[in-house]
Order: sequence, then structure tokens, then C-alpha cells
Amino acid sequence: MKCSRKVVFLVAALCVTITTIIYSQFGFNATPQRSPEGRTDTIWNFKEEQWNLSTNTREELQVEATCSLREAARQGHFLGQRFNFSVPVFQWAGSFQKRSWRRLSKRVPPYGWKGLEVGVLRAALTQLREPSCGRLLQRGAGDQCVRCAVVGNGGILRGSGQGGAIDAHDYVFRMNGAITKGFEEDVGTKTSFYGFTTNTMKNSLISYRHDGFTRVPQGEGVRYIFIPSDRRDYVMLAAAIQGQTVRSGYDRGNWTPIYFGPNPSAQKFKILHPDFISYVTQRFLDSHQLKSKLYMPSTGALMLMTALHTCDQVSAYGFITRNYKDFSEHYYNAVWKPLRFFANHDLQMESWLWESMDHRKIMTLYRRRVNKQ
Repeated sequence: MKCSRKVVFLVAALCVTITTIIYSQFGFNATPQRSPEGRTDTIWNFKEEQWNLSTNTREELQVEATCSLREAARQGHFLGQRFNFSVPVFQWAGSFQKRSWRRLSKRVPPYGWKGLEVGVLRAALTQLREPSCGRLLQRGAGDQCVRCAVVGNGGILRGSGQGGAIDAHDYVFRMNGAITKGFEEDVGTKTSFYGFTTNTMKNSLISYRHDGFTRVPQGEGVRYIFIPSDRRDYVMLAAAIQGQTVRSGYDRGNWTPIYFGPNPSAQKFKILHPDFISYVTQRFLDSHQLKSKLYMPSTGALMLMTALHTCDQVSAYGFITRNYKDFSEHYYNAVWKPLRFFANHDLQMESWLWESMDHRKIMTLYRRRVNKQ
């Protein structure tokens, strides 16, 4: 009997050890997660979350097309455990509730609402009154296959000739310095969704102006996806929906129609949910750089993950691949520039994730080899 108990104990200990190693290797932590503020916080652990969502905010309740990537996403031990299509992707008026405030006011942006005035949140979110503001697409019948292309700005696209393939998708996501004029053959012309933080949008207009990025994509069919990195994004969103001048904060005096065009409406604007950004960070991009208060997934990563949680088939173009050194930083660089890495993003971890998803046929990642002389 004593021998049997020892065997059981040893087997149990071995299982715990193996599980700890595997979880550590693939981005799951056995210890409580550390919040962006540098403290251990149980509310940061998604195993503790209880999603209490209405049917109007859950993309998961929409009928899945027969070609949906979700079946592939559910397969496999590691990626299958990471996906949770119940997490709300976007905020809307229904997101602004007392129980949400109690929970999200404990996390700093972009992972929550800590430090934001109630008035700022109310001014932005209450304008997104329609339940459809909490969804990206108005889905059709179950056999409809929604194909999305997410176009990064990587130099791998220069000379790629992928413009036609990109535009053939039902919807096209672009972000930050999304230059198409002069590069139509390589990156296409269609823009359905433009993703950004207020900071990255304005910095792109300054940094890439000489490359041809003189204005944000505009047009009747273009919709805008805000990433709520801080107070600025909520303030800009509130002004943009009404087509007004920003009245407070860092961007005070900015006339929003310059960025988003005339005749705005709430239907043209979306804003990612802090829970979605936390979920993406914790489940997929749990980088060692979390110790930095500035860390968050890149704009491209958040747009690609948004597409993966709202579309049926997703193709990624212009994203970092393992041979990134063969290409310039951006496809619109007039002079070759190496890819720069910053402390607030973990692009190499993102690269691993995209290749892993491509390998498991959850999405298609555009890759390209360069013939060196």
C-alpha cells in the first residue's frame, strides 16, 4: 500500500512538472499574471473572468459559415486552448455599466479604464448606441464566407504583385501609414477598415508624409477602428462621431473631419474592448516585455486578431516573417531601412504566432523568398 502511494505521488509530481514546463514554453504562466502596472493581480488572469454578455455583443452567436476558421482554431492542444470567441471584440454603449466599471477601472489602458474620467467614457461610448456598434460585420446566411485581408506595411510587399489578390477579399484591413497610391500593384486599393491609436495615426501622418501618407484613408465604405491606448482615443472618438473639434486634452483644437472626412456617423467608428486587448495579450502574446508599462501588442497584431475573431477566412500580408532581414522596414521606403524593434512591442513573438497559425491553417500568411545574387 505504501509503495502504491509513493508511485501515485511520483506520477502526480511528474505530471505537474511537465505541465509547468509546457505552459511556460508556450506562453501560459503557472503563476499569477503581472499587470501592466507591475503588480500581481488576479483580475488580470482570464481564468477568473466571467463573461456575462448580451446576444448583441457576441460575435460567437452569429451563424458560422461552413468555411469558418473557427473550427481550425479550436483544434490542437495549445492554440485550441487560447481561442475564446466569447470575449467581446468591441465596446459600445452597452459596455458602459456599473459592473464593468468596477472591474475595468482597476486596469490601466489599453487593458482597462483606470485613470479615465467617467465623463470621458460616457461621452464616447453612449454615442455608440446601436448594438451593431459592438460588432464589426453584419453577417448573412450560414453559408456565406467572409474573406478578409489584413495588410501590414512590411517591406516584403514591395515588388510582390499582391495588389489584385488583396483587393479580391471581401474586406481589407489597413493600419497606421497605409499608403496605397503608387503601390497599387503590390498592396491594392481597397480599404474597408483602418486601425490605429490616435498617437500612431498622427505620428504616421508626420513620419511618412514624404513617403506619400498625407491623409488617413477616407471614403463612404471606410470604417475606423480605434485602439484605446489612453484617454486621447476616447476623446478623439467622441469628437469624430459628431464631426466636431476636439475640446480637451492633448489633441485639443483638432478638427476631426480632416482625419475621417465629412458626414460622420456612429456606424463608421469602432473601438476595441479592453477585455479583448487583455485577452490577446494574455492568451497569445504574453511577452517577457510585459514588465514594461508601455508594452502592448502592435497595431498590426491587434488588427489581425480582430479579423481572426470576426471573419471566416483571413489572409495576412506585409507582416513580419523569419526572413525579415531580406526586406526594408516598409514597402514604401524610398531608401532601404532595416526593421526597427521597440520595447513596447514584441515583433519576434508576433512573428512566431503568425507562422504557427499559418501552419495550423487558421489563417494564411504571405511569405516570400528573395533570390540573392
